[in-house]
Amino acid sequence: MLDLTGKTALVTGGTRGIGKAIAQAMHKQGATVIITGRSEEKAQAVASEIGANAIGMAYEAGNVEKVADFAEAVLTKVEKLDILVNNAGITKDTLMMRMSQDDWQQVIDVNLSSNFALTKAFLPHMMKNRAGRVINMTSIVGVMGNAGQANYAASKAGLIGFSKSMAIEVAPRGITVNCVAPGFIATEMTDAIPEKAREDLLTKIPAKKMGQVEDIANACVYLASDEASYVTGQTLHVNGGMLRV
Repeated sequence: MLDLTGKTALVTGGTRGIGKAIAQAMHKQGATVIITGRSEEKAQAVASEIGANAIGMAYEAGNVEKVADFAEAVLTKVEKLDILVNNAGITKDTLMMRMSQDDWQQVIDVNLSSNFALTKAFLPHMMKNRAGRVINMTSIVGVMGNAGQANYAASKAGLIGFSKSMAIEVAPRGITVNCVAPGFIATEMTDAIPEKAREDLLTKIPAKKMGQVEDIANACVYLASDEASYVTGQTLHVNGGMLRV
C-alpha cells in the first residue's frame, strides 16, 4: 500500500481538475495537504471539502518575486514539506504566426519559470532534511508537440529537461525529481473540445477513451511514496497508449 502518513504535500493549482484530484488522493493516503489557488477563499473551501489536515492558501503562479515569501509562509504553517507537486499551469493557445510575445511569455512564466522558482525556494529545506519528492506536471504535448500550442508545449518540454537536470543534482540528498505527463484527460479544458475533434482524437488513443483525473493522481501518489525512492529523473506517461515512449 502506498502510505503517505506523516508526510506533508503542497499541490499548486489544487482547487480543481487534476490538482484537486492529486490533493484528494494524497490526503486519502494519510498526507497533510496544502492546496493553492489564485483565490484564498476558493483554496480554503476545497481544503474544507477534503477534510482535516488540509490547508488552503493563495498562490499566484508566475509572480516569481513573491515565491520566497510564499515558501516562508508555507513553512510557518507546517513543520516540514516532503512533497512538492508543481501542477499550476495556463494555456494561451493560438497558431504560432498569431501568437503575441505576451502570450508566449505568460505561459513560460507560469508553467516553467514559476516552477523553477518555487522548487528552488523549498530546496534548502528538503536538502537539510535529506529527503523530498518533487513532481512536475508536464504533458504529452511537451514530447509530441501540438499545433496551436507552441508556448504550452515549450513550457512542458522545458519542465522535463529541468527535472532531469535537477534530479542529478539532488539525488545524493535523498530527493527525487520526476514528471507526470498526462495525455488527454477529462477536465473542464478537454470538455471544451468540439465533438468532431473529440471523435477524431479518440481514434488516436488505443484505450479509446480519455483518462480520468484519478489516473494522474494515482501516478503522483506512487512517485511521492517510499516505494518510488529509486525512481528519479523520469517522466511517467499516462496517456492510454497514445504516445509510446
